[in-house]
Amino acid sequence: MTQRERRRPGPVDLAAAEGREIPDVIAPDLDILFCGINPGRWSGATGHHFAHPGNRFWKALFAAGLTRELLSPDQGDQLLEMGLGVTNLVRRTTASAAELTRDELREGARTLARTVGRWRPRVVAVLGLIAYRRAFDRPGAAPGEQPERLGDARLWVLPNPSGLQGRYRLEDIVAELQNLRRAVDGRAGPGRTIDPSSERERPAGV
Repeated sequence: MTQRERRRPGPVDLAAAEGREIPDVIAPDLDILFCGINPGRWSGATGHHFAHPGNRFWKALFAAGLTRELLSPDQGDQLLEMGLGVTNLVRRTTASAAELTRDELREGARTLARTVGRWRPRVVAVLGLIAYRRAFDRPGAAPGEQPERLGDARLWVLPNPSGLQGRYRLEDIVAELQNLRRAVDGRAGPGRTIDPSSERERPAGV
């Protein structure tokens, strides 16, 4: 790992990151396009999705068998090799998702629909139940597959993997991801069938 990758953003870096955008990790015909709420300041400062050390996204993907190894945020482009990608409902970096307005979230839902129409993923998985409810005007939505589709893509809602979301343990997030994985025909990407032995039965220890 290089010195640049090891460097933790300091207070000045984090403050300067607000308002920044980071590029999607995306390609045509993905199996799953994960959609976060918006970049936090660690992500804005580093340019990588789900970059805060307390975020459980990367651990949960690995524990659920969706990635071959435990990736770090700076390895996010490797998701494309496994048929996975990442985007956000709202592109601007904030200190907290609570700073986003309902109008921003609703515009984000429309932008996501256009993204899906262009890139044609099989499944879109929104990471954040409350944000999904507000963005899509679905106040009664529950985690899991939704009755609606987004364009031609199946639509799922998953728990927010942020470490601040104490309601959901890592095991809970992993279980939801395993349900999603089974729904995508047991595939993590074109041409690669997941080996069941790669799943971790003790995700808390990842």
